[in-house]
Amino acid sequence: MRGALALLLLAGLLPYLPLGEWRAFLLDTAQFAFLITALALSWDLLARTGQLSLAHGAFFGLGAYAAGLSAPGLGPLPALGVGMGVAALSSLVLGLATLRLHGIYFAIATLAFSEVVRTLVLKAPFTGGPIGLAVPPAFPGLPLGGYYLAFSALVLAVAVSLGLAGSRLAYAQAATRQGEAVARVLGVPVVRVKLVSFLLSSALAGLAGGVYAFKTLFLTPYDAFGLGRAVEALVIPIFGGLYTTLGPVLGGFLLVGMETALRLWVGEGYLAVYGALLILAILFLPRGLLGLLGGKRGAA
Repeated sequence: MRGALALLLLAGLLPYLPLGEWRAFLLDTAQFAFLITALALSWDLLARTGQLSLAHGAFFGLGAYAAGLSAPGLGPLPALGVGMGVAALSSLVLGLATLRLHGIYFAIATLAFSEVVRTLVLKAPFTGGPIGLAVPPAFPGLPLGGYYLAFSALVLAVAVSLGLAGSRLAYAQAATRQGEAVARVLGVPVVRVKLVSFLLSSALAGLAGGVYAFKTLFLTPYDAFGLGRAVEALVIPIFGGLYTTLGPVLGGFLLVGMETALRLWVGEGYLAVYGALLILAILFLPRGLLGLLGGKRGAA
């Protein structure tokens, strides 16, 4: 817990540090890291039940488009609530249909859901289709408004993750992950535990997407619903340390920073170097960075 809170404190004070000519670039990169880390934490909340979701890119995109479409009429903060609600409602429908599936079957079902949603948004007349959707700024008169909005989304995701640690839901998630049949015998309502986890998880993913819409001010289905979002959501917790709060926070900050640095120093070939480093890390750090640092899986 202390590690995650220390990283949050540093992130909150970043705009007031002497960053020199790199200030604007570093604050922009930090905003993106906050949102991707919040998305990764949301994915980890469902992974704690043993379910491997590839739908979190879709929840992120639904939150972004719902917030972007409702912002002109409602204002930024209610629009973020709409984004969270749309993502949660979608997960309820998807979860009722698929949460009895396991392993690769659940992953394929969630991937299919993502493609269906992306196609619908691409074809719908009110989303701007392939041309894209312009989003009004959330706080046009506040230079750090966007930064602290993204920071708040991350703080909320961390608070939910820390709040679950040691709760009855966390124990039920662990029991479900380790063996559904045994969990049922012990009286754990397995499907309900998965569904509650899915709702919490998707609502946070929708919030991250909504804040992303106000950061970029322009959305396209290829960006908001790209497979890369779903991959980032699962790679970051695996890299940092699954079923923890600090692992996704540490992994998100390091991976976004590493990707940005490689993009600057290596140029076009940065993805090859980034991918190779990621594969090596996953092969030799099966418990993620927290395993290397001596942390225990399941700890905050």
